[in-house]
Amino acid sequence: MHPAGPEELVRAARHAGVTDERVLRVLHTTPREVFVPLEARTAAYDDAPLLIAHGQVTTQPSLSALMLEGLALTGGEHVLEVGTGVGFQTALLARLAGDVVSIEWWTDLSGQAGRALAAEGVSNVELVVGNGSRGFPQRAPFDAVLVSAAAPDVPAALVEQLRPGGRLVQPIGMGGDEQVVLFERRESGLRRVDVLALARFVRLRGGD
Repeated sequence: MHPAGPEELVRAARHAGVTDERVLRVLHTTPREVFVPLEARTAAYDDAPLLIAHGQVTTQPSLSALMLEGLALTGGEHVLEVGTGVGFQTALLARLAGDVVSIEWWTDLSGQAGRALAAEGVSNVELVVGNGSRGFPQRAPFDAVLVSAAAPDVPAALVEQLRPGGRLVQPIGMGGDEQVVLFERRESGLRRVDVLALARFVRLRGGD
């Protein structure tokens, strides 16, 4: 039996409904084993969340792909990511967008992600340690926002920092049983566009 590889993640993403070939291509060419903890490397190409430090978990790769597809990135966008984790999804974002600002609550996770991103030659990411629910107004407005933690509503700061016409994907719920929702920013505020998936996420830290 051959060990699992990135083609397993692509197969799982297709099975989940992902059709965007750009998303599938970066999923295939970004080595997940570089980003996951050493003790989890044998499971790097399982389409499953992996436990990381501080009781956090990575996003299931096929779910990341669905969320990325929802943003409909074309290559030049300025993107905000809330929840860097170990940086695998950040790397996917960076290869689909123009540049990424990624916020992580935990300093050590951000550092680990930074080392992995550097090892992979990903240079269009700015890593920030802080409260993701406040966004990063210094670099706003953003063309797209991807939130990898659950909250009952989209934090107001993230809505304000998303340009009109921009897309935002976030798990909506209390943490543990969510709808992953695609929103679009209108002049009047956010418009709910679609539910991309049902999933379980950790709670967004620093939210109201």
